[in-house]
Amino acid sequence: MNNNESRVIVALDYPDQKQALEFVAKTSPDQCKLKIGKELFTRSGPQLVEKLVSTGFDIFLDLKFHDIPNTVKKAVYAAAQLEVWMVNVHAIGGQSMLSAAREGVDLAGNRHPFLIAVSVLTSMTAADLVQLGINDDLPDFVKRLAGMAINEGLDGLVCSAQEATLLRDKFGEAPLLVTPGIRPDWAATNDQQRIMTPDQAIKNGASYLVIGRPITQHKNPDEALEMINQSIKNFNK
Repeated sequence: MNNNESRVIVALDYPDQKQALEFVAKTSPDQCKLKIGKELFTRSGPQLVEKLVSTGFDIFLDLKFHDIPNTVKKAVYAAAQLEVWMVNVHAIGGQSMLSAAREGVDLAGNRHPFLIAVSVLTSMTAADLVQLGINDDLPDFVKRLAGMAINEGLDGLVCSAQEATLLRDKFGEAPLLVTPGIRPDWAATNDQQRIMTPDQAIKNGASYLVIGRPITQHKNPDEALEMINQSIKNFNK
């Protein structure tokens, strides 16, 4: 793991390895970290992860594990063996599943990745929670899931930047807050609902920004990445 200081995680939202590698060839590990999600991982598998890790990139393996505890424990351990920088699970999987995920990561020893939990997807609204029979206000539900994950020893949360401030107020500076739904003011919102600009997300307490289509679907992806990095350069450690 390279552990570079970039706050931007580029979601490699490409349908195949060829397009993903074309983007990667134009950037470097000091400009961003990379996120591999379900589509690309399903098509290209662990071999692509290993290839990108070997080039020095910090890799967030975004597979959002959500299953029975023993299965999640083994899946997280398998992810850790790929030497990724970060891996995630769904907090709504419950306390036992979160505890098992922590055990799986710890099996990897000192080089284990960060383990974070997805709270509520940024494509979801309060109305979606009601349809699921969840009557909490959305921010209260996010805090409840976050508290459960932190109590089980996870390193942080995936959350909307709109909830980053309340999570910082509740849990302090220790948890990593990884925020998707980031849209520069020049980008389309697409299917995201709870969005925020990069600089405002950092101000709200986000540790890392997950940004996909505003970069990968831009006519000049490397230029888009540079614009975003410039917009938050005063916040980088």
